[in-house]
Amino acid sequence: MPNMNASARTVLRQAKLAARDQLDPASRCEKSRRILVQLTEHRLLTAAQHLFMYVHFRSEVETLPLIEHFLAVGKTISVPLTLRKESRLLAVGITDPVSQLKPGCFGILEPTQEQKTQAVLDPATIDIALVPGSVFDRYGGRLGYGGGFYDRFLAQNAPQAYKIGLAYELQLVEEVPTEAHDQRMDMIITEEQLYDCRRIRNA
Repeated sequence: MPNMNASARTVLRQAKLAARDQLDPASRCEKSRRILVQLTEHRLLTAAQHLFMYVHFRSEVETLPLIEHFLAVGKTISVPLTLRKESRLLAVGITDPVSQLKPGCFGILEPTQEQKTQAVLDPATIDIALVPGSVFDRYGGRLGYGGGFYDRFLAQNAPQAYKIGLAYELQLVEEVPTEAHDQRMDMIITEEQLYDCRRIRNA
């Protein structure tokens, strides 16, 4: 019997990614800027020391300006390195995104081989993880891109991390059809609103 939940997830993921891709560059930049402002001013991020941040790709909420900001104020920044054959992520520290990132798995900017050798950080020290995705809901439900990389990493390597999903408002739905392995976000930030998912779930 076909898995109807899997089918619904695929259709929803494709629809929201298509809608996100249709945002014009100027609009995407402005929406990302508004999200960045909320993040740089939020007490949780200003208090945290080790921030794990995705490096944006294609139409994702832009994160390079955010990485540069938090490096400038003395935070420890790690970014994902995808080990495709092992289906897992490493948290690799960076201090200069311009020289230490290059296109890697799937074409996403990732740490260089030198950084991988010298700067793999303990994910147990991550205070906050900024997570991309295709679809979210205000309860913290999230669909990624189908590979499960972030779900495995957060569950197995960084369960202590406070998880913040970054998305455009158009990526939110009433309820994401989640599965047991899906990691729920503690907070979601869009260009329009900050969703305290823990509080909403417990209301």
